[in-house]
Amino acid sequence: MSFLEKLKNQILIADGAMGTLLYSYGKDSCLEELNLSQPDHIRSIHKAYIDAGADVIQTNTYAANYLKLQRYGLEDSVKEINSAAVQLAKQAASRSNTFVLGTIGGNRGIKPDSVSIDELKRSFREQLYCLLLEGVDGLLFETFYNLEELETVLSIARKETKLPIIAQVSHQEPGFLQDRTPVNDALRRLEALGADVVGLNCRLGPHHMLLALEQVELPEHAFLSAYPNASLPAYTDGKFHYEGDADYFRNSARAFRSQGVRLLGGCCGTTPEHIQAFAAELKNSVPITEKIVKLKPKRIIVDQLSPQREFTPLQEIVKERPSVIVELDPPRKLDTTKFFEGAKALKEAGIDSITLADNSLATVRISNESLGYLVKEKLGMRPLIHIACRDRNIIGLQSHLMGLHTLGMNDVLAITGDPARVGDFPGASSVYDVSSFELIQMIKQLNEGLSFSGKDLGQKTSFSIAAAFNPNVRSVEKAVKRLEKKIQYGADYFISQPVFSEEKLIEVYENTKHLDAPIYIGLMPLTSSKNAEFLHNEVPGIKIADSIRNRMAMFNDNPEQAAREGIEITKSLIDTALDLFNGIYLITPFLRYEMTAELALYARQRASELRRSNYAENTIY
Repeated sequence: MSFLEKLKNQILIADGAMGTLLYSYGKDSCLEELNLSQPDHIRSIHKAYIDAGADVIQTNTYAANYLKLQRYGLEDSVKEINSAAVQLAKQAASRSNTFVLGTIGGNRGIKPDSVSIDELKRSFREQLYCLLLEGVDGLLFETFYNLEELETVLSIARKETKLPIIAQVSHQEPGFLQDRTPVNDALRRLEALGADVVGLNCRLGPHHMLLALEQVELPEHAFLSAYPNASLPAYTDGKFHYEGDADYFRNSARAFRSQGVRLLGGCCGTTPEHIQAFAAELKNSVPITEKIVKLKPKRIIVDQLSPQREFTPLQEIVKERPSVIVELDPPRKLDTTKFFEGAKALKEAGIDSITLADNSLATVRISNESLGYLVKEKLGMRPLIHIACRDRNIIGLQSHLMGLHTLGMNDVLAITGDPARVGDFPGASSVYDVSSFELIQMIKQLNEGLSFSGKDLGQKTSFSIAAAFNPNVRSVEKAVKRLEKKIQYGADYFISQPVFSEEKLIEVYENTKHLDAPIYIGLMPLTSSKNAEFLHNEVPGIKIADSIRNRMAMFNDNPEQAAREGIEITKSLIDTALDLFNGIYLITPFLRYEMTAELALYARQRASELRRSNYAENTIY
C-alpha cells in the first residue's frame, strides 16, 4: 500500500530530530557531511526511530543544498551527500515497511530577501534531482519561514514528480507566519499548488502548535501533518538543549488527532522516546474526518493608538523649502558640556535637526539614543538617530527601535556601519545580521505595526527613514542604482557623505534629479591640511579634490587661518549646493560646533536670498 493510500485510513507516525541526537554525540559541524564520514551514526539513528514505531523516516539532507553546504566548502558535494543520505535511510528501512522521504529545508529565515529567488531555484533543483534519482518514496519540505520560497520550490517539484509531497511551514506565533499570513491561508495555498500533505513543523512545541492547528481547516484534497519541537530550547554550558519529556508528548498525541493530523512526527529536541510516545497512543489510529475550527478574526492594528509625531518628517520639509541639518557626534568621554553647548548654538542657528552618529568609525561614544532624548527634552530639538547594523543583532535592532518609538524619536538613518576592526576594539565582532537595505525594510514593517518576525505590535510606529549615499565613488551611476534599490526597500530620503568639490555636486545632481526621494547633500568644513589629507587618504567613502587640499596646505602653520579657509571653502560649496538641492547636511568636525553653526546661519541666509531672488524673477516675468 502506498504512502498516500495509508494516510487515507490511518495516522502515520514520522521520525524526530536527527540533529539533536548528533549534537548529543558531540557532533557540531556540518551534520549532512556525516552521511559520508560517519554513515554508521546516521544509519543507527534511522533504525532507532523505526524501532520506536516510526512509519516514515526522512533523509539527513535538511541543509544538503549548495547554498548551505558552501559555508563548509562542500558546495561541490551536493550529489554525493544527498545520494549517501538516501541510501543510508533505505538501508535502515529495508526490513520494514517504513517510507523514506527526501528532506529539503528552507533557506530564507527572518530576512525575507536574504537569498534571491533565482539562487533558491538553482540550489533547489540540484538537490531535488539528487533525491529523485535515488528513488525516495516522497519529498518533505520543512522549516520554511518564508511562504514565497516554499511556494516557489513546491511549484518546481510538482512539475518534476508525481511522488507525494509534504509541505510544512514554520510559524512565528500561533496561527501566523512571519509575514502575518494566517497559517490556515498558507496551507490552503500550498494545497492548491499540489502538496499532498500540508502542515507545521519546528519553532514551537506541542502547546503552541495545537493552538495554531485549532485555526486550521481540514484540507479538501490533502492531509495535515505536524512535527512539533520538544520544547523551547535552553542554553547551558555553551550548548543548546531541550527539556520536553516523552510523557508530555504522549499526553498531547490525542489532541493532535482531534485537530485532524494524519502524519505526526517531531522536530528539534525530539528523540526516539518522543516518537515512541506518539506511536503508543496513535499508531494505526483512524483519523478524524470532521472538526470544529476556531477561526480567529484577523487582528486589526488601531491607527489611533499610534502617537502623533512631534516633528514634521524631514522628507516633507525638504521637499517644500531649503532645510539644514547638522551632525554633532556624541563625545568619546563622559563630559557632555561641550556637546550641549554645541547643540544650543546649532539650535540658535535655526537648524531643522541635529543628527547623532552611531559609534562612527567603530569608535565608542556615548549612546546616541541617550543624547538624542536629552536634546529633544531639554532643548526641544529634533534628534535624527543613526542606526548601524554592526553592533546589534536583529533582536537588539528591534528593541532599540521600539525604544526610540517609545521615547518619541521618529527620525532615523539606517546605515551598515564601519566594521569593528577599524575602531577601538579591532577584535570585537561585527554583527551585520542584516544589511542597511534589510534594516530599512524592517523599519517600514514596524511602521505597519509588525515586528521583524511578523508579530503584531499593537501600534504602528511612525519612523521617517533616511538612507546613506556615498557619491565619492568611481561610478556615481552605480551608486545611484543603490539609491533606487533603497527607495524600493522603503527609504524616504537620503543623506550623503561629505562632498568637497562643485564638480561633484553637479555630477550628483545630474545623476539623481530623476529620484522622487530628496537628498541632503553632505558638506564638512576642513580644519587643517592634516585633516584634509587624513580624510582623503584614510577614511572610507571620502575623497577631496587636489585643488581643495592645496588650498588647505597653504595654511599649514596657521591653524586659525586654516579653519577659516575650511569655512570659506564650505560656503562656496553651499552656494552651489543650494542651486541644486534643498537639503544641506553639515558635519561638525571634532565637536567644533562654532564652524557648523556659522555655516548653518550662512546656508539659511543664502536660501532666503535665493527665495527672494526667485520671487522677484517670477514677479517680473
